[in-house]
Amino acid sequence: MFSGIEFANPGFFWLMLLIPLMLAWYIWRNSKLQGSLSMSAVKGFSLAKRNGYAILRHYGIALRILALMALIIALARPQSAFSWQNSTTEGIDIVIATDISGSMLAEDLKPNRLEAGKNIAIDFIKGRPEDRIGLVIFSGESFTQCPLTIDHDVLINLFSDISNGMVEDGTAIGMGLATAVNRLKDSEAKSKVVILLTDGSNTTGSIPPLTAAEIAKQMKVRVYTIGVGTKGYAPYPVKTPFGTQYQQVPVTIDEGVLSKIAGITGGKYFRATNNEKLKEIYQQIDKLERAKIAVTQYHKKTERFLPFALIALVLLLLEFLLRNTVFKGALT
Repeated sequence: MFSGIEFANPGFFWLMLLIPLMLAWYIWRNSKLQGSLSMSAVKGFSLAKRNGYAILRHYGIALRILALMALIIALARPQSAFSWQNSTTEGIDIVIATDISGSMLAEDLKPNRLEAGKNIAIDFIKGRPEDRIGLVIFSGESFTQCPLTIDHDVLINLFSDISNGMVEDGTAIGMGLATAVNRLKDSEAKSKVVILLTDGSNTTGSIPPLTAAEIAKQMKVRVYTIGVGTKGYAPYPVKTPFGTQYQQVPVTIDEGVLSKIAGITGGKYFRATNNEKLKEIYQQIDKLERAKIAVTQYHKKTERFLPFALIALVLLLLEFLLRNTVFKGALT
C-alpha cells in the first residue's frame, strides 16, 4: 500500500500513541456504565438469549479509532516519489580498421587471426553502447564496411560478414588508416579514435602509413595500433590436392611503423601474440577511451494525503449518522 510512498511530516505518527489511551479510557468508562445486581442464584437467567446487537455496541470506538488513524496518516502528508535522470556524454567516435589480408588466416590465434580479431572487437563494441563506431577493412585496397553508427546491431552483423578475399590481397596499411581517418573528418565528437589492427607491413597502396598518420594528427584523430601475431613462425593453412596442409611462415609485423603511427597521433602501440593478449589490449583501449558522463537527477513528488483525509471524514460521518439514527437510544 505504501510502496514508493514518502512522508513529508513523519513526526505526526507519534499521535498514534493516542489510540491505546482512547481504548483504555473507553474500557474504563464502559465499566462504570455497567450496573451490578447481587442475586442469590443466577440459574433463572441461564436461558436468557444474548442480544444479537450487543456486539455492535462498540461500533463507535472502532470507527473513531480508524478515523483517527486515517487522519494521522493524512497529517503526515504521504507523497508518491518519482525520480528519473538525464545523462549527457562528451561523445567518442571510433573507427576500427582491420586487416583482412591472406596472412590473417594464420592460426597462431584461434581459430585464426581474422576470426579472433572479429570476435574480440565485437565484444568491445557491445561494451560501448553510447559511442558511434564504424568499420573499415583493408588488404591490397581499403573501403568502409560500415560508417559511424550508434546502431551496433547493424555494425556487428556487418563485422561478422567480413572475410578474406573481399578485396585484392596485400597489406595497404596507409590506405586503411587514411580511409578510417576520412570517416572521422566531419565528426564533432570530443574524442576521435582509430583502432588499427594488422599482422604485417605496408606492401602496397598509394598513401604511406606515416603520411596517413600525419593526416590523422592534423584532424586530431588518435590512433591505437595493434600488431597481431606470435613471435617467430606461425602455422598457416595451405590447400593442396591432399587436403589442408600447414606451413610455418615467418611473422613480419612492422612494429617500428606501427609504433610511429601511434606516437605521431598521441595513441599507443600494442602487440597481441594470442587471444588473451588481444582481449586485454581491447580492454585497455576501452579504459583509456571513456567519455565523462554528466548525470542530472530529477525528482517529482505528488501529494497523496487527500484519500486518507476523506476516509477519516467518511468514518466520522458514518459514526455520527449511526449514533443518531439506527442506534439512537438503543445502545449506551
